[in-house]
Amino acid sequence: MNEEQQSLLLNSSSRFLLPQGVKLSYGTAGFRADASLLPSTVCRVGILAALRSLKTRSVTGLMITASHNEVSDNGVKIADPNGGMLSQHWEPFADALADAPSPQHLLQLINEFVEKEGISMDGVRQVEVLLGRDTRPSGDALLEAAKQGVTSIVGAVATDMGILTTPQLHWIVRARNKGMKASEQDYFEQLSSSFWCLMDLIPTEKRKFDGMDDKVVVDGANGVGGVKLKELGKLLNALVIEVRNSGEDGGVLNDGVGADYVQKEKVVPHGFGSKDAGIRCASLDGDADRLVYFIVPPESNGRIDLVDGDKILSLFALFIREQLSFLNEKEDVKNCHQARLGVVQTAYANGASTNYLKRLGLEVNFTPTGVKYLHEKAAEFDIGIYFEANGHGTVLFSESFIGWLEARTNENTSGSEGEKAALRLLAISKLINQAVGDALSGLLLVEVILQHMGWSVHRWNELYHDLPSRQLKVKVADRTAVVTTNAETVVVSPPGLQEAINEETVKYPQGRCFVRPSGTEDVVRVYAEASSQEAADTLANCVAKLVDQFLGSNSS
Repeated sequence: MNEEQQSLLLNSSSRFLLPQGVKLSYGTAGFRADASLLPSTVCRVGILAALRSLKTRSVTGLMITASHNEVSDNGVKIADPNGGMLSQHWEPFADALADAPSPQHLLQLINEFVEKEGISMDGVRQVEVLLGRDTRPSGDALLEAAKQGVTSIVGAVATDMGILTTPQLHWIVRARNKGMKASEQDYFEQLSSSFWCLMDLIPTEKRKFDGMDDKVVVDGANGVGGVKLKELGKLLNALVIEVRNSGEDGGVLNDGVGADYVQKEKVVPHGFGSKDAGIRCASLDGDADRLVYFIVPPESNGRIDLVDGDKILSLFALFIREQLSFLNEKEDVKNCHQARLGVVQTAYANGASTNYLKRLGLEVNFTPTGVKYLHEKAAEFDIGIYFEANGHGTVLFSESFIGWLEARTNENTSGSEGEKAALRLLAISKLINQAVGDALSGLLLVEVILQHMGWSVHRWNELYHDLPSRQLKVKVADRTAVVTTNAETVVVSPPGLQEAINEETVKYPQGRCFVRPSGTEDVVRVYAEASSQEAADTLANCVAKLVDQFLGSNSS
């Protein structure tokens, strides 16, 4: 590293010194904290993003957001060149960089890392980092810190993409590196044109649908998603989208609004009530990467019927499975491509949803908790669908399968059901955001599938009935004492705990229970399901006591 490069890094890191006592860890959500503590961290993530661009010789992204956290918080995370999250291999370096106690320590860390990774720091190569932020008031100041970080690497350019949803930035990074059109307007146009393509392919007999209207009312969490959905809605006159809590009327971000609040509390967000009884309602989270639907019952008293990420996954899986069956129905053996469709869940998916998917004959796979594990597993299939109950998920199509679909539609213009199915699948691959979960693209796909099926939100919600569940957490002295396997559903350490859990679980009809260590605090999380709420509560409490007996907060 030459003197000019060393001087730039020392100058930028000296401008944004690490506050005393602050120690952060890079997780699925990147770094998050009170916004006042973050300038140093954001500057250093700017350096990290520029180094990642140099290493991969590609465009990367840096997003400033704290998603569903309160408005006083903020955060920062990197979009890798494929539009996904930062490579797990780089996460320890991200932690070390953020927590380096002084500019000199930081410089030493960078020197060691670039040598180990073989990153050339000669300043010859020009690289670009795209910067995005949500609507939080702290975003502007943190953006400046990010720019300082990026430009302290010789040859790195920071491009301000303005206010975006998190999925938009990931989509733009992916599109740039694939050589596609990659502006925010291109994002809107691709979503709207593929939505129109799917609408045009709805069979005539289903155009008059049963109990389905063309209006959806959306809670925008007083965040960036509401603003962007209004812009997108202007391109979609076949669908009436009424956005409430867009943030333009003075509402506070994530305060009594948003997908996280609705999913956890199971109550109406601010601005919704009995007047919305029976209407199709949806809720985005603060940075628009999560989506849930809900129904306000006639006598609700604020309660809702939640249509969560598990139900969204089931709807997508049902529709895609139907298209694949049309595709294969009349194909001769030579042309037939038996696409492998896989569904991916975590152990937190409601057991009723898993049973429903298995009854459809689908391959259901489980991974440890965390989007990075779900996404990685889904990428193994021709079409992989993953969702968490919180409404974060997407559909992935393999490049080889998209290539086959394109060839299939180019050579066949017969108008057969098989050809229409191929066109629908191609349109889905363009509508859905294959980089990350995206509430806007997810909303459009839900809406067009409901229209295709001729279903109301009530009919969709009746696909299956969730088993009652309960989640608890138990404080422990050392969470690392709990070691799990089989996608976190089986405890292997401490010895005897799993056997005790099994013994308790079999006492309850449709009982299911697992425990796992938290990734962030010294607690063990308990999840229990059973045929009644009372049984689920009792099972969870009994297993929580077992955890406490085996390694409670007083145990060594």
